[in-house]
Formats: sequence, structure tokens, C-alpha cells
Amino acid sequence: MKRFLIALASLALAGAAWAQSPTYPDKPVHLISPYPPGGTSDNLARLLAEKLRTALGQPVVIENKPGGTSSLGTAYVAQQAADGYTLLLGPMTAFTVLPHLRKLPYDPVTSFEPIATVATYLAVVTVRNDMPVRSFGDLVALARKQPGKLSYGSSGVASFGNMAGETIKLRESIDMLHVPFKGSNDLVPGLLGGHIDLFIDGVGLGAVKSGKARALAVFADQRHPELPDVPTIAEAGLKAALPSVWWGLYAPKGTPQPIVKRLETEMARILADADMKERMARISVLPFYRDQGAMRAFMKQDSELNAELIRSTKMTLE
Repeated sequence: MKRFLIALASLALAGAAWAQSPTYPDKPVHLISPYPPGGTSDNLARLLAEKLRTALGQPVVIENKPGGTSSLGTAYVAQQAADGYTLLLGPMTAFTVLPHLRKLPYDPVTSFEPIATVATYLAVVTVRNDMPVRSFGDLVALARKQPGKLSYGSSGVASFGNMAGETIKLRESIDMLHVPFKGSNDLVPGLLGGHIDLFIDGVGLGAVKSGKARALAVFADQRHPELPDVPTIAEAGLKAALPSVWWGLYAPKGTPQPIVKRLETEMARILADADMKERMARISVLPFYRDQGAMRAFMKQDSELNAELIRSTKMTLE
């Protein structure tokens, strides 16, 4: 009975919040990015904030809250008022990977109101120019000759780059050393500085196009529009169910549905915009829109795939 009364009171407060602000939004909206500035997540957040600012008629303020492989910023949003003024650009890591690795200060299902999926990522297998490899097959062959000597970087343990690297190791029966960085913005300097041999991420696009690094394959089911001659990982020979990297827009649990629906509608419009699509491609992301209902189903499916990969690779956060 006590829990029922608490839930009823929460609904009443949420309804009151909506009643007090029928013209949402009437003040700045804060968009939380749970990664450091400069990486793909941050760049995507800034693109999204610019478009939302126009759509909503209010400033959209980016706040970077990195740490815990995205879990700190995600937990922060879960604890904020359910009024639509604090939103999360949440990566798949926080919702479909970390829950299988440790206890979190939020529940990926019950702590949030999913609004819409936003984008998916075209990660590229990128190597240093001095590596004696010209194809993904060459890379696998070299790793087999030198087990444990090649190193791949990622934006952190349990990040997409880590999941992709472990998929390659598992499916190709090779051994490579994983080197986690604080964020994807550190990967290119790490590669060019000789600290790692390769990474699977989209941040190397500029280095590849300028000739400073080499792209071997696109870790996705379609080619990169900026690198049309680079094969997909399947075309390059890897036959496996691929982990995906994606972002979604979330609000704290209990955010009134009229606000959620308003944001869902605006996201559909923004992601269909030609200018947005073009600018997203430059940072190696593509629009990936699913409404609230479809997003919940997709999250469940993705969580099950990642759980199996984590079991197969015996991945841990230690």
C-alpha cells in the first residue's frame, strides 16, 4: 500500500509539473553527454543541441559528465527532476553492455523514459601507416604470427571499440592486447604516436583521408559514405553477428508523456533533415530513428546480443 501511495504521489507531481508548464519548454534544456569533450559522442551531442535549440525555441546546454565508461553521467540524469529539462544522449554501453558487467547506480529499464534512438556509428578498423598490412586479412595473418603483440585501443573498457576488438579476437581466434583510453578523442594521437597499432572507431576518419593512417574495413553492415572504397567487415571476411554502437535520447523516469512525445516528434524531424544527415556523416554517424516503443524493443534485443558476447569473451571490467 505504501509503495502504491508513493507511486501515486509521483504521478501527481509529474502531472503538476506538466500543468505548470503547458508550453514546454519555457527555459533552457540541459543535454548530458557522459563522455569527455572532443570525441564522437560529444560532437554528436553538439549537433543535436543545435538542431533542438531551433526546434524547441530555447537554449540547449551541453554538459559533459564523463566517468565510469559513461555510467556516471547516465546515473546523474536518472537522479534529476522528471520535467524534461535534463536529457541524456545515452550510448549503448550504458544501457546494453554495462548492466551485464557490474551493479550500476541506475536501472537501464526502469530509471528512464526512452524518447527515441538518434544515431548509429560507422566504426573503421584503422591502423598505423607503418603497419605491414593492406587488408583486414593481412591484419589477422599478422596477429596470428605475433600472438599478443599487436595492441588495439578503445575509448574504455566495455566501449564499442572494446566489444568490436573482442569480437574480432573471438571469431578469428587471434590474440591482441586491449589498451583502454579515457575517450575516443585520445585514439588518433595514441595511434599516430605509436602507443597502439590499431583501433575500431570512427574518429580516425580525418587521419585516413589525410593519409596519416590506413582504413582496412568498416565495422558495420554498410560502407562509410566518406570512404566508399573501404569494404565492410563482412566483405573483408569476418562472418559474425556484429555488436552495434548507437545513441538514444532519454529523460528521467516519470517525465510527462506530452513532453516525451514532443521530443520524440522533434527527433523524427531533425533526423530526417538533409543538413543533419550530411553533418552526421562527417563524424562517422548515421541517423537511426526508432520511436519510444520500437526503441524499447531494440534495446532488449541489443542487450541480449551483448550479454552473449560478454559471456563468450569472458570480458570483465578489471
